[in-house]
Amino acid sequence: MDRDAPTACEAQAAAPPAPRMSTSVPQGHTWTRPVKKEEEEEDPLDQLISRSGCAASHFAVQECMAQHQDWRQCQPQVQAFKDCMNEQQARRQEELQRRKEQGSAHH
Repeated sequence: MDRDAPTACEAQAAAPPAPRMSTSVPQGHTWTRPVKKEEEEEDPLDQLISRSGCAASHFAVQECMAQHQDWRQCQPQVQAFKDCMNEQQARRQEELQRRKEQGSAHH
């Protein structure tokens, strides 16, 4: 055996790393992945909360839950969000009732 020649382990360690197979686009390529329709659309629940005007109190609940990991410690935030949503629902009911009355008055 020729000791001047590297062993298989030494040869492998000295070899440059093999190029990694990657699913990313090669550099210099300008192709972009089309955005899926699902990614464009906001979650329906998020849309509802945003339209309600209660997004800030919902965010406060999420922040508290992320910090404490215990809903019991977030009761003030949960109650504020619940109150906001209840107020929004009452306003919506009043608006629907008003529209219904206006519609029947025109007939």
